[in-house]
This record gives sequence, C-alpha cells and structure tokens, in this order.
Amino acid sequence: MIPGPVCCLEGCRALADPLAPVPLCDWHLAVASDWGSATTGVTDVLPSPCVLCGSRLGVQWPSGWLCAVCEWRLGDPVDAELPPPRVDVVYYLRFDDRIKIGTTANPRQRLGAIWHDELLAFERGDRLVERRRHAQFAEDRFARTEWFRASETLRAHVAALADGVDDPWQRFARWTSEEIARRG
Repeated sequence: MIPGPVCCLEGCRALADPLAPVPLCDWHLAVASDWGSATTGVTDVLPSPCVLCGSRLGVQWPSGWLCAVCEWRLGDPVDAELPPPRVDVVYYLRFDDRIKIGTTANPRQRLGAIWHDELLAFERGDRLVERRRHAQFAEDRFARTEWFRASETLRAHVAALADGVDDPWQRFARWTSEEIARRG
C-alpha cells in the first residue's frame, strides 16, 4: 500500500490532506486557516442583528464584528439624540398594470398612504431624479399623474434597479445606515 502525500513543511511527517490545494497536514491547515481569518475576516452569522439595518450576516475580525451589509460595528451605539438622517428615494410601486414613480424622504409613511400591490424598487434620489424619470417615461404617463403604463422600457428600468436586491427595504436600510456612519 502506497501512503498518501506527506505534509510539505520541513520536519512534519504527518499525512497531508489529499483534497487540500497545498499538501499540508490537518494541523498545519488549521494553523493556516486561523492566520488567514485573522487577516481577512470570517463571514458568519452575527451574534445579534445589526441595530441599523437588521442584517444577520457579519464579518468577524480579531477586533470585533462588522455588519456585512452596512459595515456598522456590532456593539457601537446609535446616538439616539441625533435625528434620523434624510435619505431621499425615488420609489416604484405597482398597482394592477400601472407603475407609480414618486419620491419621498419618509418611504414607510408615504407608501403606507398609497394604495398599491407591490413595491418594485427604490432608487436613491430626490425630486430632480423623479422629474428625470417622469420625462424619461413620458410617453407611458397617464396625464397629470405620477402613474405610468407598465411598458417594456419602464419594466426594464425597474428590473435593472431591483437586480440583485431581494427586498427594496434592505437597500433603503443600507442607505440609511451609510448616512448615519458618514456623520460619525
């Protein structure tokens, strides 16, 4: 019987893990893994949800945990005396076969007041961005409203905004947490 490869480190005669990319024994692989995680961080489940965005995914560093979504340091308090940051968004709502393009700095309150079937996407921006979108999709607009026919071009635009985003509210939470982090 032919023994498997031996650990490549000088003086170590232990068998190397045959599936490892470098012929190292289990013990030396564990040491290398510990060293790597201390310099690059390890992605894992946070011990508790992020206070800013609610994410459960984090990166553990020797100095502590960071939220993997908004990069808030776990355990750092949010200054409750500061007002919440203003984050202007353009929102895209679907009702039946129509899409509303509007803007707000308080989307939970605003969207709670509008009858709709689904929140399709958020886009960071204020009234200027909203006006640009209204002009961009003017041919699909219902006269003197913020409602549009769900044309192919408008649906493609919304799909591009929503690409890679499972929940638009998570994106809004990230933008909010980024603003909180910016003001320190």
